[in-house]
Amino acid sequence: MTDWSSVVDADYAVPADRDLGELVGELSRALADPDPEVRDGAPYAVLSTWLRRGVIDERRRQGLGDEMAVRFGDPEVQARTFAPLVLDMVVSAGGFSAEWVDAFARWYPQERDLRGHDEELGWLHAVAHGADLLDRFGRHAEVDPVRMLELAAARLTAPTGHVLDQLEDDRLARAVARVLTRTDLSVRDATGWLDAVEAEFGADRLVTPVPAQFSNCLRTLRLLYVLADRGVRAPGEPGAEPEPLGHAEAVKARLGEVLDRMVRR
Repeated sequence: MTDWSSVVDADYAVPADRDLGELVGELSRALADPDPEVRDGAPYAVLSTWLRRGVIDERRRQGLGDEMAVRFGDPEVQARTFAPLVLDMVVSAGGFSAEWVDAFARWYPQERDLRGHDEELGWLHAVAHGADLLDRFGRHAEVDPVRMLELAAARLTAPTGHVLDQLEDDRLARAVARVLTRTDLSVRDATGWLDAVEAEFGADRLVTPVPAQFSNCLRTLRLLYVLADRGVRAPGEPGAEPEPLGHAEAVKARLGEVLDRMVRR
């Protein structure tokens, strides 16, 4: 077992006596480990840095992405929910496959374990990690942004008994806002995905007590309205100027209609 902390201390230098492919495989397994100190510790930092610095070549990047696409179907929740986190890093480093998009689209609205944190497993963040990947794919030149907007709607309307409690709704709102900054979206593209939300949660469909997914959706759309009004910053850039959403006024108007229908008695 590699001492990944020592790799971090050595400014992330690749151990001279180890095969890079074996190391990448070990890192991949570590990012699915049920021990949160393994999964969220030095291995995460090493993998992120090696991808960002180009240490992991294109062939190995693609292999890692393929592995994450398969991992969306893993029986262990932490393996599934960290797969989009790793895939986000891979795509950010230049990797891409349409099959990864398909695998993500199958998993995201179907994931049932939406806990942000577990006492034993640590951070899980299915919705938040998925939102980050939705953001990445939604702004990728080879991905249809409308598909990602519709995927967000599918996640928001999927039945669940869990009320999001670790800012996952905020992360999803920001991801959708980032996709909506694309300049190639028409007004219909930017607003049409909300039809599915209105159809699911309109006043004529309202039941009480309201289901968890209703509350999750309501809070997500409220923040999205604010971001449509003020613009959205890139993650990790708190001092940057907010980027305006395309068709912001139309998006706000449609959000207002949907929110009004959701809460109207």
